[in-house]
Amino acid sequence: MAPHRLSDDMALRIGMASRSLPGIELDDWVSILIRAVGLPLTVERVKKLRLKRLRQSGGRQLHGYQDEQLRQALASLRGHGVDMRATLPPTRTYRNGDMPGSIRVACASNRSDRIDAAYGTCARFLIYQVSVQEARLIDIREVTVSGNASVRFEARACLIGDCHVLCALTLGATAAASVVRAGVHPLRVGVPQTADRLLASLQDVMSGSPPPWMDNLMRGSSRPDTSNSTLSGRDDHDEPARHSRHD
Repeated sequence: MAPHRLSDDMALRIGMASRSLPGIELDDWVSILIRAVGLPLTVERVKKLRLKRLRQSGGRQLHGYQDEQLRQALASLRGHGVDMRATLPPTRTYRNGDMPGSIRVACASNRSDRIDAAYGTCARFLIYQVSVQEARLIDIREVTVSGNASVRFEARACLIGDCHVLCALTLGATAAASVVRAGVHPLRVGVPQTADRLLASLQDVMSGSPPPWMDNLMRGSSRPDTSNSTLSGRDDHDEPARHSRHD
């Protein structure tokens, strides 16, 4: 059986919970949780864990701990006091002119450095400045606007209006239209992946034979031809970009 991989969220919760139980090794703590809720260890499973079950699963290993300590550990497992922003990658300073020939890419994300969210429901956008030589994370923009689909789409479009390209896990026709109206080029990723992996593929295209819309962006054209909006040069959403930030 392939080893189970913890999500970043679950790993952070387990680590924070272990701080309430000094003296227990992290491997032992994980083993206790597996006995308590089984595999895979997920947020949904640990939210249902109760004090009695935790004590039974811990046995002698939890004998010396007070109920209050175990309740604090359970609270952390349920996400209380856990800030997922601690798992986000660090940003780096960027100034105009730092990266000639670069484009700005917004990545729809729910956790860590992954492109793993739909445009209309993502928690944040990771903003990268990308050239052939470098992909630099320059900003992280949290999405705070709620409401109906139209409101959400337009608010998100404004949030990434200084970008040239949007990379999202999925993107419906209405959402794509709001992105295109903002002058941003939409790309559907389809499969969750790290931003580094996707941007490396983008850099390969940039260094080879980029499609005309990308070539125009790299050369600094203010109204690039977006007749092709996938990395291979095909897409259904064709409209000139209106916003650009070039070096």
